[in-house]
Amino acid sequence: MKNTIKLSLISAALLSQLNAQEITLKPLEVSSTAIKTDELKSTDAVEVYTQEDIEKAHVQNVYEFLNKNTSVFATSGYGNPFFQKIDMRGYGVGDGYQNIVVTINGRKMNNVDMVPQLLSSISPSSIKTIEIIKSSGIVIGGDGANAGVINITTKQSNDKEISYYMGSYGLVDGSFYFGHKDDTLSINASGEAQKNDGMRNINASGDKDANSFATGSFNLAYTPNEALELRLGASATKTDVIYAGPISQKKYNEDPTQAGFYSVHQKYNSNVLSAGTSYFINDSLSLNLDLSNESKKSQYLGAYPFEARYNYNNINANLEYSTKLLSLKAGVDSFDGDVDVKDVALTKSNRAVFLMSEFYLSDFSIKAGYRYEEIEFKSNRDENRKDRLNGAELGVNYLLNKNSSLFFNYSHSYESSSLDRLYSYSTGAFNGFLEPAVANNFNLGYSNISATNKFKTSIYFVDLENEIYYYADPTYVNSANANIDKSHKYGLDLYDKYIITSALNITLNYSYVQAIIDEEKINGNDYSGNKLPGVSDHNVKATLDYLANDFATISLTQVYRSEAYAANDFNNNFSQKQDAFNSTDISATYAKDNWEIFAKINNLFDVKNGLWIKDDSIYPVNFERTALAGFKLKY
Repeated sequence: MKNTIKLSLISAALLSQLNAQEITLKPLEVSSTAIKTDELKSTDAVEVYTQEDIEKAHVQNVYEFLNKNTSVFATSGYGNPFFQKIDMRGYGVGDGYQNIVVTINGRKMNNVDMVPQLLSSISPSSIKTIEIIKSSGIVIGGDGANAGVINITTKQSNDKEISYYMGSYGLVDGSFYFGHKDDTLSINASGEAQKNDGMRNINASGDKDANSFATGSFNLAYTPNEALELRLGASATKTDVIYAGPISQKKYNEDPTQAGFYSVHQKYNSNVLSAGTSYFINDSLSLNLDLSNESKKSQYLGAYPFEARYNYNNINANLEYSTKLLSLKAGVDSFDGDVDVKDVALTKSNRAVFLMSEFYLSDFSIKAGYRYEEIEFKSNRDENRKDRLNGAELGVNYLLNKNSSLFFNYSHSYESSSLDRLYSYSTGAFNGFLEPAVANNFNLGYSNISATNKFKTSIYFVDLENEIYYYADPTYVNSANANIDKSHKYGLDLYDKYIITSALNITLNYSYVQAIIDEEKINGNDYSGNKLPGVSDHNVKATLDYLANDFATISLTQVYRSEAYAANDFNNNFSQKQDAFNSTDISATYAKDNWEIFAKINNLFDVKNGLWIKDDSIYPVNFERTALAGFKLKY
């Protein structure tokens, strides 16, 4: 590790100051929402990150980019680095990810059980944009969009690149992207493979929590004439991870690399096939159809072997109409998700219709949309239920001048139960149905985008009924999935990117949030008035970029999250709290012609960080200084 750190520091030291390149800011297009617009005219609180932003960050996966560059918080899912839990707008480290809909090229990545979205299946080198729509997006995103939607779009370009880096603890990563695009044909293929020898012990023999993954995708779009586009796609991901269990506070303070109370070895495979077509009836009207199938297998190895198989089918059909004064999108959504575990077979089916509209009146943009969704649960034991839910969005944006705007929006959203909350996979017992969570979201915001400064801020309030959570009984006797009767959240988001000089710019992402339980009693506990555990009041991410010359950039990033109650501490009375999170990262890049070299140090000051579940149950995360260095070739 020391040699890698030295390489990073030497790379930074070699950068000399010549003529810095000029940077200007402008509104970015929000393309994967229901109706395309630019971020200055958007009626939503949005964040847009481009291919350039992602390339500059030199991250190991999408989770790292979200965690260090956006308002989204990501943490290793109980030790598994490939299934990290994401959260925004104060839904917590426990269940926040189930309140965010994540899509890749329009395909929903959320699962029917409590497995987080597999964002490690998306190679950062293949991404064109990441768009984050906060406290909105229910009309198109559907079930689970209480906190918002994250839309990821991959590239369709003539880019050709390969990347390779090595780092601490045997980290090795290689990725590629090859694309071809002309007037009639677009073909692209991307892939990535990564392995890590592990940072923590898993037993007294000194074996490590090694992990590896490989992912690849292929996409084709054929346009035989101006009226028709045909699409095909395929992707596959394999992960093999050993993750160490939690440790006590004493062990965490002594040495976070120590073995936990247990370790888990999991293999997880996902295969996706997709097809679609668009027919452009005229310049204003188009018909779109997309289908996909995903098959997955999760295997737990060791003393207690366990296997689950999944099969998902998605169909989305919509009609789009767009003029200078009006845009409409109407469609139907269909999803069937099956899971088989031992002798339990479960199905969750979603059927929805939706309509989204946007009107353009001089300096005003007005959005209005509605979604009706039926969600049906079935088992091979005839425990069935159907929920009928309604989602709505209403928003307005007013352009104050060419650089600034005000917006307000309201959305009525919902989240239904996951299947493993209803059934015990280990015993096969039926736990009973849960009510769907329902949220009323209010957002008020301001945006100002000039050539040297992009400033965006919003305040929000969320009123919830039946927020879904897991009650962890300290005696383990009465633990159960349950609903919080009433709760609310409010907060402030602030984003600013300021071009100080042609050689220096700074980006700040800050969020303040309060998540309060208003009414909830369970097993003799009254949580009314308590804070939702696992939610930090303050979250700060700041990056300073120094453009030493036309080819060289040095970046310094600071991430901070204030302390919070441990994930299971609904009574707010555990003796141990979630420590504040701190990480300082520095990177250096030298890019010239078609090649680039880069080096990076994560957690520069070697700060211990961890995820507190309860007293003396801590998962160390980002707890040591690490480094990597590599190169990229582009053609």
